Amino acid sequence: MQSSPRLPLPTTALKDTEWRLPRHARSIGRARALFREQAASWELPQDVTDTAELLLSELMTNAYRHAKVPSGREIRARCFLTDDRLRITVTDADTTLPKPAPAPAPACPDDESGRGLALVVALADDWGARERVCGIGKEVWFEMSLAPGVSEEASRRVSGGAG
Repeated sequence: MQSSPRLPLPTTALKDTEWRLPRHARSIGRARALFREQAASWELPQDVTDTAELLLSELMTNAYRHAKVPSGREIRARCFLTDDRLRITVTDADTTLPKPAPAPAPACPDDESGRGLALVVALADDWGARERVCGIGKEVWFEMSLAPGVSEEASRRVSGGAG
């Protein structure tokens, strides 16, 4: 009996992944850990990984804390990588779209919340929110460039530095 030729195994990881997590505080840390593993397998630059992990954490926190949904609903986190961009989307079942404050109030030493979306606006190269096309709820997403220097520009916007 002649064996059929074997196809070569893929040499690169998938460039699109999604996690469905329970709407629970522990899911925020779980999403960060899953993203770090995925970023390592994709060999993302460390600065992109660190910033994307922070922004993912902020969007997951917002979905957990602010979504007014029945119990049992999930939060989804999706990561999509192209040759030059990383896009992360967080989906929840609430249709209320987030709106960043025109100018965030100065942070006080005791403040524990209220700056998440401002961080996304400042550090991401692009971001947005929309009602889901299929299903209930909304998607909040951000994109980061993988090109050297582009993400550093976003970091300078936060620190107010010129370079």
